[in-house]
Amino acid sequence: MIIIDMMNYQTFITQKLEALKTEGRYRIFANLERHAGNAPYAFWRNPNGDLLPVVVWCSNDYLNMSHHPEVINAFQKAAALYGVGSGGTRNISGTANLHVELECTLAKLHHKESSLLFTSGYSANEAALCALGEGLPNCVFFSDEKNHASMIQGIRHSKAEKFIFRHNDMDDLRQKLSSVDIKRPKVIAFVSVYSMDGDIAPLKEICDLAKEFNALTYLDEVHAVGIYGPKGNGVAAEQNLLDAIDIIQGNFAKAYGVVGGYITGSRTLVDFIRSYAPGFIFTTSLPPAVAAAAIQSINILQADADYRNYLWENVAYLKKALRKTRVRFIDSLSHIVPIIIGNAHLCQEIASRLLNNFHIYVQPINYPTVPKGQERLRLTVTPSHTKEMIDELVNALENLWEQIY
Repeated sequence: MIIIDMMNYQTFITQKLEALKTEGRYRIFANLERHAGNAPYAFWRNPNGDLLPVVVWCSNDYLNMSHHPEVINAFQKAAALYGVGSGGTRNISGTANLHVELECTLAKLHHKESSLLFTSGYSANEAALCALGEGLPNCVFFSDEKNHASMIQGIRHSKAEKFIFRHNDMDDLRQKLSSVDIKRPKVIAFVSVYSMDGDIAPLKEICDLAKEFNALTYLDEVHAVGIYGPKGNGVAAEQNLLDAIDIIQGNFAKAYGVVGGYITGSRTLVDFIRSYAPGFIFTTSLPPAVAAAAIQSINILQADADYRNYLWENVAYLKKALRKTRVRFIDSLSHIVPIIIGNAHLCQEIASRLLNNFHIYVQPINYPTVPKGQERLRLTVTPSHTKEMIDELVNALENLWEQIY
């Protein structure tokens, strides 16, 4: 008799989880309550069940727009009028007038002909890039090595050929582009503000190469919309390159403080993705109340630059304070301030001490979000942080740095 050892699924899964804990990569989520109008504070429910105020330093709600009373009111009014759901996919019963209005708002924001809504920035990238890779005959992608996981997945799922160029390395991109027949369909996929290092892509150089080698440009502006540009319309607008970018992708979950994603571009390109992307066709659409809140947030940030100005004032103050310490951080041109720890266990330890000893909340970031050995804390200051809060954060970091290093 042949005896076959059957997999013990529970044992295997437990071992995989234990391996994460041993490496220091097991993710522990703080139990937080964020109360509207109370940013940047939140209430942390500690392991004893106590509810303690903490200052949040890692939110992607960069301008605290999720707390804005006019945005909240727009959401509440639309929810009371239209309900809390959308009714289905856009292809069946889920298109609302507010979806159409939001898409028109986005097209005008980015000076494009058309736009298309998705339930998240992740789904927008994955669906759009996959549709392009599958639909363009013999398509080849040129993807920055530090592109977001959603972009990587969309390219991978398309099964199109791809070249990964070194991060922001235009010589490497040129070499890879020149190795492919100029008549062959090409897409260069890249990000304006890279969320982990905070560096900014050389948009002009990439657009020039795209024109030279007959490639489409696909730009992820997720961490830029709302913050950069004359109306919060991104780095491409700030650098007067909107016309040179074929597809701009963004979302509402960062500076706009809501949820959902989108693409915008020419009418034919957007219609192609609308018609061929399974990630759009088969996904329930955003609730109309979310669309109403997004419209309100976009309109506020187009009309009032003070939110951005206060943010940049605080960013400058934080970086100036950090430069006076031994704390190792990436001093980029963007609003993102990464504190480089370089060890998963130490990263968790510092984050834990900040929370328990100083009531400062910042989540440790480790592999696969960043490469092993580049573990970090990713600081994001907002207009609501005070100079005193920034001083307290820097002092706490300096104190822990001296203890651990």
